[in-house]
Amino acid sequence: MKKTLAKRTLFRAELAIGIVIVITTALLGANAGGQTSPNEQCSLAVVSRLTGSDRRVCDDSLVQQTARQGHVFEQNQLGIASVLAIGPDYDQREALRWFAQAAQRGYAPAQVNLAVMYINGWGTAVNYGAALQWLRAAADQHVGRAYYNLGILYMEGKGVPRDNGAAFRWFQKGAEVGDSSAQTNLGYMYDQGLGISRSATTAVFWYRKAATVGNPLGENNLADMYLRGIGVSQDDNAAFLWFQKAAAQGHTGARIKLGYMYADGRGTRKDPEMAYSWISAAAMSGDPRGNVLLHSLEKVLSQQQIVESRERATKLRQQEPPFAAKAFAQ
Repeated sequence: MKKTLAKRTLFRAELAIGIVIVITTALLGANAGGQTSPNEQCSLAVVSRLTGSDRRVCDDSLVQQTARQGHVFEQNQLGIASVLAIGPDYDQREALRWFAQAAQRGYAPAQVNLAVMYINGWGTAVNYGAALQWLRAAADQHVGRAYYNLGILYMEGKGVPRDNGAAFRWFQKGAEVGDSSAQTNLGYMYDQGLGISRSATTAVFWYRKAATVGNPLGENNLADMYLRGIGVSQDDNAAFLWFQKAAAQGHTGARIKLGYMYADGRGTRKDPEMAYSWISAAAMSGDPRGNVLLHSLEKVLSQQQIVESRERATKLRQQEPPFAAKAFAQ
């Protein structure tokens, strides 16, 4: 039975490739111009919900007033709300303006966010040179997300020559200061032998670091190592647990593999209906990698079971974290 899943599961550990914005509310960098103390900072309610911040939540008008007075935390908050296009008065050009004001005052999260705007061409033309300038400024302040984004640029050769060695070094810096996406990618570099000699045990170490703080890709990749017994003792129960955690956060690859585990009864009881639900939820999100098994399951399920499983899949989709949280709250 164990070989069945391995043959079906054609995709392995994955790499985080998205350039990600910073919406953390931590104060980075001492005495940035116009910066209030953490207890005095005003967070927008929508941003506070995404970050889980316990800072004081203020209404939009007070945040706007404080930002116009030159307070970088609030300027960054307004930039975040604007890039998410929350409400008719917010748009990407406004985001660019607010991020630029805070970035020029030395506020590292805004420097990262301004770089992301230039990389993606949000509210401005794509400009990798400007992006690199701002990412390096934030990296000088030891910001993990700046290190991570620099690693992505070197991996993809955007604005710089493609260089796995340089990507590895940036991911390593990010991993060491606790950025979970950088930790996941550092694990992947060791897993695949990119920019460094292959080491499955070191890959597991970094995947576990990311997984234990709730990074869904880290959870998925750690589960895959347990599933295959690479760098760690083979353990279906552990694989099922970590796939389950990643699947609950909407990771489609984990949802498909969780479905395979239910289909084969590995790490859990055999349950073709649950298998169908999880893989259908991934398919609804645009990931077709489990469609072959879906068709196989349709041959053993009744029409009523298929209908109920699809309804369950729809609920799973509705329970996913909001898009903004998945895209930005790392």
